[in-house]
Amino acid sequence: MNKEFTVNAEEIQPLVKSIGFILATYKIIDGGEMVDFMYRDQPDFEGDSGWRFLSGSETQEYADNPDNWGIYDFNTLANHDKSITPYMDLPLGTALERVKGTDTFW
Repeated sequence: MNKEFTVNAEEIQPLVKSIGFILATYKIIDGGEMVDFMYRDQPDFEGDSGWRFLSGSETQEYADNPDNWGIYDFNTLANHDKSITPYMDLPLGTALERVKGTDTFW
C-alpha cells in the first residue's frame, strides 16, 4: 500500500547522519500527526536502527496490524518532526514519551 508522506521528497533536508531505518505508523506518515512516543528495540532486519515511532492516538488493534506501519530512513522522519533528533543515538531499551506541548521527550 502506497502512502503519501506529509513532507515531499523534494523538501527532505539532510538533518542527521544515517543510523538506519525506523518504523513509524501511518498516523504520523500520512496522517500528519507528530511523534508522541518512541522506543528503541532489537532490530528486526539488516539496516534496522530499532527505533519505533507512534503518535499516541493508535489503538492496540491499529498498532498490532503491520499494514499500519512503514519503513523509513531516520532522516526522513526527522524532517517531519525535528524534535526526535536529539534522541537518535540513545541505546536499545530506550522508551520516551513527549512532554505535552513541548519538543522534549522523557
